[in-house]
Amino acid sequence: MNKARRSTLKAILGQIEELTTTIEEVQEVLQGVLDEEEEALGNLTESLHEGERGQQMQEYIDALEGAIDSLSELDTNDIYQTIEEIAEG
Repeated sequence: MNKARRSTLKAILGQIEELTTTIEEVQEVLQGVLDEEEEALGNLTESLHEGERGQQMQEYIDALEGAIDSLSELDTNDIYQTIEEIAEG
């Protein structure tokens, strides 16, 4: 691999670091929203909890959990290491 392509890969490593930080920040914010929604659901009366409103809130909770899990599955460390190995070749 020539010097120019290695340089491009090294620049990408910086972008992956930024992406990793952004993903972590997004996860934290989503977790905060999830915690608040779970608390709000827990504070509903039993009739509201079991009704349409409670069901909708539970759907939101499930969706937020899915989004957080999906973000957790992104293995930016593996991507970083692979590109770093190539760049340092």
